[in-house]
Parts: sequence; structure tokens; C-alpha cells
Amino acid sequence: MNTDSLTLGFIGYGNMAQAMAQGLVDAGVLPGGRIVACAAHYDRLVERTAQLGVRPMHSGTEVAAAADLVILAVKPEQVAQVCEPIRHELADPDRMVLSVVGGMTLEDYADLLEEGTHLICAIPNTPISVGQGVLVTQEDDTLTDQQRELFTQVFDPVAMIERLPRELVSVGTTIAGCAPAYTAMYMEALADAGVEHGLPRQAAYRLAARMVEGTGALYLATGTNPGAMKDAVCSPGGTTIKGVASLEKHGFRGAVIEAIDAVERGD
Repeated sequence: MNTDSLTLGFIGYGNMAQAMAQGLVDAGVLPGGRIVACAAHYDRLVERTAQLGVRPMHSGTEVAAAADLVILAVKPEQVAQVCEPIRHELADPDRMVLSVVGGMTLEDYADLLEEGTHLICAIPNTPISVGQGVLVTQEDDTLTDQQRELFTQVFDPVAMIERLPRELVSVGTTIAGCAPAYTAMYMEALADAGVEHGLPRQAAYRLAARMVEGTGALYLATGTNPGAMKDAVCSPGGTTIKGVASLEKHGFRGAVIEAIDAVERGD
């Protein structure tokens, strides 16, 4: 099978599932008509799927029957209830299951799914909606080689796929999945400072957003150590180093590290 004949199904169609569908459709990976979805509230689902042409369905059973790739996108406390009635359908050898449920690993599904189910666990972040996502994927899975290749074909156009050992998936997900919120706060703070000094609000947002995008792209293109990237902008006695010194004085890096620590501790 390839993406030309693939039907993808979401069980759960909240913000993350919608972001994934948006990215896949906009990137031309799949047309909306080859994506199906179910959710707890059917009327709301119909509204949410209309823009992309995603086909709304009434139950997980209908989604599992229609889809070659089933994406579990519900809350952790809902997983057992969702999986129980479709265990057999999900174990079809020609079907692939992707869990994007936060905190759920391959081992957590051992008693929830039938032996032989082809399962991979991963967590995307919201920039997947514009084809600039990260998909943190558990290194271990039960896919066949052909399914693993298909998984890459589907998601590589919209996300950087980062495969990590089970014990590192949580922190990888925190950095990739939670930090967009922190980065948005940073962009907002930069824009506020720009506005304080006379920049129009939208111009300040555009400058901050492109700077973040470009800095990330520069690292990915060159692999230059971020410390060296910082040093390259800091001329002796120049303006940038004064700002860096102020950030250090106010604990900028320590605050970022503590934010990640807080998530990992579950504060």
C-alpha cells in the first residue's frame, strides 16, 4: 500500500487531530475525502470536519472498518473504553494503529489491544498543521517494515520524525510539544517590547515569528552549536551582548530549564 490508496481514520477529533488532518491535507499527502473521524459529539464533529472534507462517522467501529491507518487521539482515561469494542478490527494484519495519546507507550497497550496489532506510539506538536511539526515517536513499535516505511511517507512531509527510546519520549515530547507555548510567549514578549518602542503590533509579531523560524532553520541546515550561533551575533562591546547579559542576569536559561523540569515532575 502507498499513500495514493491509504484511508486514514481518527478516533477522537480534538485540536491535535485537527492539526494533523490540516497539515496532511494542505501538504497534499491525503485529500480530505480519504480521512474519516469520529468523536463524542457528532454534531460538533460535522462542523469541524466540513472545511477539509473529512468524512464524519458515528463510532470507532465505523472508523476502524474504513481506515487502513487508525489514529487513537483521545484522552488517556478514554483509551480503554475506546479500544475494547474494536480490539479485533485493530488487530487486522493489514491495518496500522498510531497512538497520539499523551503518556501512553507501547507497553501500556499490551492489555488493551490484541496480540499482533501493528502499533506505533508518537506525539505530534501543533505546528504539524502547517507542515512544520515534530513527531516524537517511540523507538519500539510492532509495525512491519512496509508499514514503517508507509508511516514515514505519510508524516515526513509535515513533521520531523524523531525516534527515541521509551524512557526519553516524555522529555522529548515536553520539549517539542509544550515548548511551542513557551516560544509563543517569547514571541509575544518580543512584540510587546517592539510596540513599547513604536513598532506596529503586527509588524512586531512578524519580525519575531520570522526570527524564530529562521534561527531554527539555520541550526537544522548547519548543525552549528546554538552557543556558537549566539556568539556569532555578539560582537565585543556590541548591542547584542548587552541584551544577552541582561537575560542571564534575570535567569532566562534557568527559567526555561525549570519549565521543562516542572512538566517532567508533574507540578
